[in-house]
Amino acid sequence: MVTGFLLDVFREHAADEAVVAGDRSFTYGQLLEAVAAARASLERAGAGPGSVVSLEDDFSPGGIAGLLAILGLDAVAVPLVPASEFAGPHSLRVAQVEWRAAPAGSALRLEATGTTADHPLYAALRAQGHPGLVLFTSGSTAEPKGVVHDCARLLGKYRVRRHRLRTLMFLLFDHIGGMDTLLQALANASTVVIPADRTPEGVCACIARHRVEVLPASPSFLSMVLLSEAHLRHDLSSLRYITYGAEVMPPATLARLVAAFPGVKLLQKYGITEVGTMRSQSRANDSLWVRVGGEGYRTRVVDGLLEIRAESSMLGYLNAPSPFTPDGWFRTGDAVEVDGDYLRILGRASDLVNVGGQKVYPAEVEAVIMELEGVREVAVTGERHPLTGQIVVARVALSRPEDPRELERRVRAACRARLAPHKVPVRVTIAPGPLHTERSKTVRR
Repeated sequence: MVTGFLLDVFREHAADEAVVAGDRSFTYGQLLEAVAAARASLERAGAGPGSVVSLEDDFSPGGIAGLLAILGLDAVAVPLVPASEFAGPHSLRVAQVEWRAAPAGSALRLEATGTTADHPLYAALRAQGHPGLVLFTSGSTAEPKGVVHDCARLLGKYRVRRHRLRTLMFLLFDHIGGMDTLLQALANASTVVIPADRTPEGVCACIARHRVEVLPASPSFLSMVLLSEAHLRHDLSSLRYITYGAEVMPPATLARLVAAFPGVKLLQKYGITEVGTMRSQSRANDSLWVRVGGEGYRTRVVDGLLEIRAESSMLGYLNAPSPFTPDGWFRTGDAVEVDGDYLRILGRASDLVNVGGQKVYPAEVEAVIMELEGVREVAVTGERHPLTGQIVVARVALSRPEDPRELERRVRAACRARLAPHKVPVRVTIAPGPLHTERSKTVRR
């Protein structure tokens, strides 16, 4: 059983705290019992090895137990967070979900869909007798792509024991970063803490109340924490690590985090749905240069874009061609600079703005605008132009009302002082609402 090593950890630490959710605490012994109950639910319903089961939940004790039960049955788990952009008929259809499951008390509630999962990637898993995991990613296309992982490969790196740390489950249940955080914590008998909500106030209150040691988050969310000053209203002295990834960190935000959290290790993470999350080491707390890799991972840079070869790479997409090179490297689409063993992530090549043949990375422009007083969020994109091909456009979310013309004047003046002329936004607009998704990532498209 691929998940057997995790269950051995649970038995070894049966009396230790495994999950904190709201006012309730669950031990590893109780989690082990919940996994057994969830598995019994699957077997009674008729789900078995190779079955494709959607698990429609966010992080919860029942959701965690259900996930481990599906994988322990050598079935294919499709975690879907209700109300996320990946939940709904499209994902159920692409994943060929045969059973829909959701936690119900100490077991799972299951509903057969009548679908037969006959995709060749599922056939490959069944032939090996391995469990699978399907995660969705939007990437650079309009239609979300279904990523199929062989869990015998994906879970291998978690067998090595590391530190036991109380960890907040900020990233979502159907996100590769959230899955990595969960598996890393469970493999080390750490306590996972599930926040009641993912607002700056709610997260900071949860950290203080449950003495959380690790906060994994996105740069956009960490910027919102600083702007809200929620970190000043709660005792966050228990924090030892803040890990960040999923998008480019603005230098000014990183500098403010260093000042706001002295003594906390700030660690840039790098992961991608198709290959998993790699071990990483930031050059320094205030540095955006990071070394990534570790056992089972190799990296190379081709034409300025990062490529990865990993033992934990996905089997493929359910609804898109293979993105691998003929020699097995995954093209990430991330533009990088290289300094010896260290990389600096510049942004997605698909987000690049081309102004008369000159490259503009949105994150570079956003970093300058984010330093302006009253700016809460910013998203920079390209807009078609008959002469230059594209122009730079900035949408800004404000923390206080401001005349649009004055905002445009301030933005353009700041950018002219710090950036090349072709990088200065031609148009600046005030966004009517948030510029981030429920995953706390900047929305540019």
